[in-house]
Amino acid sequence: MTRFFAPALLALLLVAGPTQPASAAHFILINLDGAGEGFNDPTPAAPIGGNDGTTIGQQRLKVFQTAGVIWGTYLQSDIDIVVEARFDPLTPCDTTGGVLGSAGAVNAASDYPNAPIANTWYSIALANKLAGSDLDPTRNDITARFNSDVDNSTCLGTVSWYYGLDHNEGTDEDLLAVVLHEMGHGLGFQTFATLSTGQFLSNRPDVYARNLFDLSSSLRWDQMTNNQRKNSALNTGNLVWNGNQVKTHSSLFLGPAAIVRIDSPAAIAGNKDFGLADFGPPPGTPQIQESVILANDGTGTTSDACENIVNGAQIAGHIALIDRGTCTFVDKAKRAQAAGAVAVIIGNNAAGPPPGMSGSDPTVTIPVVSITQTDATAIKGQLGVGVVATIGTDPVLLAGADATGRPRLYAPNPLESGSSVSHFDTSLQPNALMEPFINADLTSSVDLTQYAFADMGWYATETGVASGPAAAPRAYASPNPFAYGTTMRFSLSTAGKTSIEVYDVRGALVKRFPISWRPAGIQESAWDGRDDRGRSVASGVYYWRVRSGDWETGGRIVRLQ
Repeated sequence: MTRFFAPALLALLLVAGPTQPASAAHFILINLDGAGEGFNDPTPAAPIGGNDGTTIGQQRLKVFQTAGVIWGTYLQSDIDIVVEARFDPLTPCDTTGGVLGSAGAVNAASDYPNAPIANTWYSIALANKLAGSDLDPTRNDITARFNSDVDNSTCLGTVSWYYGLDHNEGTDEDLLAVVLHEMGHGLGFQTFATLSTGQFLSNRPDVYARNLFDLSSSLRWDQMTNNQRKNSALNTGNLVWNGNQVKTHSSLFLGPAAIVRIDSPAAIAGNKDFGLADFGPPPGTPQIQESVILANDGTGTTSDACENIVNGAQIAGHIALIDRGTCTFVDKAKRAQAAGAVAVIIGNNAAGPPPGMSGSDPTVTIPVVSITQTDATAIKGQLGVGVVATIGTDPVLLAGADATGRPRLYAPNPLESGSSVSHFDTSLQPNALMEPFINADLTSSVDLTQYAFADMGWYATETGVASGPAAAPRAYASPNPFAYGTTMRFSLSTAGKTSIEVYDVRGALVKRFPISWRPAGIQESAWDGRDDRGRSVASGVYYWRVRSGDWETGGRIVRLQ
């Protein structure tokens, strides 16, 4: 018996199967806006960033359609994916921040015909794809709302929606990135568990939750009790995505991890949780490895560096340890820098995670990090024997992932309804599409999300639907769609002579790259959107193909101008 459930929306910010491989997913928009609003807003607008709409409503619609094309290049389904969407004022939203959008699956199904895993919820779009039929034809598949107030000064101040398709939003909010994110939730990047209690819907896990793993308990979410899941949702830094496809491909998308490590003495050695500052350079390469010296300003709480540091002779050339409190983080950093410190560690003055450090001052040129009160106290207790620390990046570790390459999920304490667990953690670098906050470095790539979807069953094998996590595409292009250029990425299992070609939808050759001998491993080739005669190709769909010996791969790319 197929079972259904209609879940709640997710907020973005503070928001036998078919015997042949399925075709590219096709999205249909159900416009829920009334006359003169949202997608129907008649306010004139000049074309921008590849969006040729002449009204705000037309440009919003074009953005949404583009997001559907992008997701369609990554996902396969023979069943149309129907998305109902509208623009409404969403709260909270003021001049300092707000909700940009929310979305989720309208329904979820389990134990449908040919379900890969029994007793497991699947978002309805994925369930339909795997079943090969529309399991709930009376309802749409995804529901979404976007904040119409972003274009008003009362919400986010001077920030407005950017309706271009090229992610050149500047200080505005990139609607295309937001729509891609929200559609990701509706397609399955969400758990249906009640996080405040840890209880699964109808005591049945969802396929998303089956991929969650807690590093502290060494248990998957489907192996836990309700109370264990409740605690895991708050276990900051220790909840990771356990699916093999994401783990295998995380190195394609994540850069080297920044670290704050105590090297000696052995009693307190190891990597420490840390926060970053909005000012000064981030921890980088080469690493800074130096002795840690406690700052002394000679007044009141002498270690808070709220007055000029008096032990500069000891601090010069070393890492300054400073206590949080009284004065600003920028003031502390500037005084340590003036004393000759090469980096600053600020210890929290209260229990809890390392604080983020706000402020702005371009004259701060040394890295500044924060650590917990517990770690700061432990360091102070060992200063008599000498403490050596390293601040920088570690090429062996991935930013936002554990030591085996499993990316962290967002699990703040206290719980953030609509954001906790159903997002990648904010520690991922570069930033990922499915983090809880929209970041300026996002493109049309759906990055690791495509491999999370592979772990949930979105990709079919050659003989039909896989019975477990399926293989994700071995090749992809990013950005996709593109305006000015894209990079085709693929992986060779063995070295060999390799050819790369681009064709139009009629099968006519557009671009042939020089044949070259390529080594085994991850490869890439950039295309500037020009044909073999150097002419810029028109907007449309193109196909690229890589051949090496008897092996072949490739994909679909979209040019938007």
